[in-house]
Amino acid sequence: MPLASPWRVSPPGTRFVAPDAPMHHKYGHQWFSTEGNPLDPERIQTAREAFDGLMNDVVHREGFADAHDRIAFVGVSQGAIVALDAVASGRWKVGALVAFSGLLPPQPVSPASKSTPVLLVHGENDTTIPPMASRLAAAQLATAGFKVELDVEQGAGHTISSTGAQKALSFLKKILLWPKLDSGRNVLLP
Repeated sequence: MPLASPWRVSPPGTRFVAPDAPMHHKYGHQWFSTEGNPLDPERIQTAREAFDGLMNDVVHREGFADAHDRIAFVGVSQGAIVALDAVASGRWKVGALVAFSGLLPPQPVSPASKSTPVLLVHGENDTTIPPMASRLAAAQLATAGFKVELDVEQGAGHTISSTGAQKALSFLKKILLWPKLDSGRNVLLP
């Protein structure tokens, strides 16, 4: 995982978990198929069930079932989409959410998880998911009462730049108070 190794030395006591998305793809794994209509309600429900099941398994296995405030979701592309959906729908209230190159499916945003701080990082030159998607997500989340930071990076595409990775690390340190750790944090990278 490109983020976990460099971050591991910075926040002592942090555990990184990067579960594979459940669907196989010729380039690895995916949370949902992009063929046809990915916004079909049945497909969204299937992706939600897969995400929730996998995250619940990881959270329980890692011993954070009663400590969601010590969990950060960090997602890229489809991982960002399912993590944003999980928080925006009110299904998950976690300590922080970082979404790289993602989008928020068109849906009402529930204020149930509005205490979860959100950082959206998107490349201005992203041709896979245009940066307008993160701008819209930021507006939707802010309207529902979320504290949202948006960083649209000049010259970056559909990737995690070193600048974006550093911005995310700083955000997580600030939000999760990593310098004051006494019992570890869990970062889930969907």
